Amino acid sequence: MIDEPARPETAPREQYTHGHHESVVRSHTWRTVANSAAYLIPHLAAGLSLLDVGCGPGTITVDLARRLYPGQVTGLDASEQIVRLAAGLAFDAGVRNASFRVGDAYALEFADDSFDIVHAHQVLQHLANPVVALREFRRVLKPGGILAARDVDSGGVMYYPKLQGLQMWESAFRDVQYWNGGDPDAGRSLKAWAHRAGFTDVVSTASIWCFASDVEREWWGQSWAERVIESDFAAHAIEVGAADLADLRMMQAAWLQWAGDPDGWFGAAHGEIVARKARDASR
Repeated sequence: MIDEPARPETAPREQYTHGHHESVVRSHTWRTVANSAAYLIPHLAAGLSLLDVGCGPGTITVDLARRLYPGQVTGLDASEQIVRLAAGLAFDAGVRNASFRVGDAYALEFADDSFDIVHAHQVLQHLANPVVALREFRRVLKPGGILAARDVDSGGVMYYPKLQGLQMWESAFRDVQYWNGGDPDAGRSLKAWAHRAGFTDVVSTASIWCFASDVEREWWGQSWAERVIESDFAAHAIEVGAADLADLRMMQAAWLQWAGDPDGWFGAAHGEIVARKARDASR
């Protein structure tokens, strides 16, 4: 990986760990600014323009567009299927200041100094060269504009009870993400990556997703029980040798057991950064 010598060597495949199976897309639709980008709220103001890189099904993007109206918000994703889904969500919600397009995080088709904010949620962990992408994000930011990025750190994943199937899932998840060219511990590296990308004004924070109520456990556990068998994660885990079908079935059973346990608890720590592009273009 470029600019990150401490990271293990990976195959140059750079695939999305889960693919776009319906269970994966469904698990992303609960995301909002409040639960996934609260650290950015103090920097949002009506009329600002924003690029949402790796927008997924668009729930955060649409929420951002409502908060920034009449500012224009652009959602970008590598998947044409997902872009169509996000555009449909915005249309159905009556949000007209959000548009969506297919694009490449490494080669943004926008002029220099185009946006007040570039936002990337759970994106950099999937990229083989996050520093290169961050330099591209910095290029399209206006002087004084801000980059906002948030990624999970798998080293900060916590759960109760400590089921063997969940421990197997945790290990396989890390192996698959490395094999796909990503970094499961991206959250802790965001600040360093931003500095290497040329940002000098970087504020780093952390937050957690927590699933503990009966409703939260049922939704999260059922989602993962389906994903470990039916999404691309399953095929990738088998191909890389991280699990076989029996292992995946054990992971599925563990997720269902966890979901049904009234004492079940799951937390996932995230790193966050707000990095400002220098107003002096020479910096």
